Amino acid sequence: MEDILVLSDHNECVTCGHEWKNQANEEGPAPEQRIVKDAYGNVLETGDIVAMIKDLKLKGSSETLKTGTKSKPIRIVDGDHEIDCKMNGISIALKAMYVKKVQ
Repeated sequence: MEDILVLSDHNECVTCGHEWKNQANEEGPAPEQRIVKDAYGNVLETGDIVAMIKDLKLKGSSETLKTGTKSKPIRIVDGDHEIDCKMNGISIALKAMYVKKVQ
């Protein structure tokens, strides 16, 4: 992001208005590492490869991710959709409940 307002106690995105605390001003314990588990309870980490366990239609397109489709290495992110990855050449955000970790 390039359009960020840095204020004395927080930062703000000019584009969307999202606000967050400055890291330098934040006191207290460090935030805990987020634990994300797949549909079978396996802990997922950034760099893991996952596979779909259910056919999912992608909103806004005619594309469907079929059962067994594998991803490129994933990235764990904050938010409702915990996984950010590429499948079939498309960058998507997924909920962990629709994938399983590939060994």
